[in-house]
Amino acid sequence: MEFKTFSSAMKQRFGCKVYKLSIDGGFTCPNRDGTLGFSGCTFCSQSGSGEFAEGSCGSILQQLELAKGRVSPKNKDGRYIAYFQSFTNTYAPVDRLEQLFSEAISPDYIAGLSIGTRPDCLEDDKIALLTELNRIKPVQIELGLQTIKDSTARYIRRGYPLSTFDDAMKRLKAAGLETVVHMIIGLPGETAEDMKRTARYISDSGADGIKLQLLHILKDADIYNDYIAGKVQVLEMDEYINILIGCLMELRQDIIIHRLTGDGAKSKLVAPLWSADKKRVLNTIRRELAAHNISCQ
Repeated sequence: MEFKTFSSAMKQRFGCKVYKLSIDGGFTCPNRDGTLGFSGCTFCSQSGSGEFAEGSCGSILQQLELAKGRVSPKNKDGRYIAYFQSFTNTYAPVDRLEQLFSEAISPDYIAGLSIGTRPDCLEDDKIALLTELNRIKPVQIELGLQTIKDSTARYIRRGYPLSTFDDAMKRLKAAGLETVVHMIIGLPGETAEDMKRTARYISDSGADGIKLQLLHILKDADIYNDYIAGKVQVLEMDEYINILIGCLMELRQDIIIHRLTGDGAKSKLVAPLWSADKKRVLNTIRRELAAHNISCQ
C-alpha cells in the first residue's frame, strides 16, 4: 500500500514545500457558548485544540507574519497555508467569515486556506462563500468527526449525529471543496474494530484527506478528571501503532494522510507521555509501516 502525505501532496500541487501557519480568528464553539453546552468536547483543551496558533497577537495579517517568522528559516521557498485551527472556524455570520478569510489569503506568500470546523456549522451561505474563495486560492475544510460510534460520540460530547456529517460532506463535495476528516485513536470504550470502522467510513465518505491522532490527556481538558479517576486508559505506543496500521489498511489509497499521530503541548500533556518524543514516535511508526509494506511518502 502506498499513500501520499500532506507534505508531498502540497509539493506536487505548488512545486515547493508548503507549511501551515496556525492563526486564531477569535471564534468560539456551539459546545462552549451555551448553544449545545459550555465545556466543549471532553478531549478539547481550553484553547480549542489551537495550542500552536498565534492567539491574541493582533490582526490576521499580524498573526500570519509572526507565524511565518517562526518557520521561515525552514522554508526557503516561502509558500504557506493560512490555517484557522482554534475552536469552530465557521461559527460566525458569513460577513465576518468573508472578512477574516479574505484577509488571510491576501498575502502573496499564502498559497491556500485551511479551516477547521464542525459539520453542523456549515450552512449553505457559508459553503457558497467558501466556494467563492476556492476560486481565488485552494480551500481545505477540516471536519472533526473523531468516531462513528454513537456511544463514544455522546461521551466526548460531540454534539451532532452522524447524519449531520454525511449531509455536510455531501454538500462540500458538490461544491468542489477539499475535505479533511479528523479521527481519534484510543477513545474510551472503543475496540480496534470500532476504530477501523471509523477509518473505513471516512474513506467511503469521499474525504480527500484524513488526520489520525491518538487520544491525548491534557490537564485543562474535561477528560483529565476521568483519567485521574481511572475511568479512562491511554494506549501504549505499540498498541497505538498496531491500531493505526489497521486503520490505514481500511483507507482508499488516493486519500491524503495529513497526520499519523499528534503531539499535544508539552506544558499541558498528562498522558501518554511517550507521545512527547515526536521524533522517536515517527521513526517507530515509519519502521512498522515498512514492515507491513505500507508507504506514506
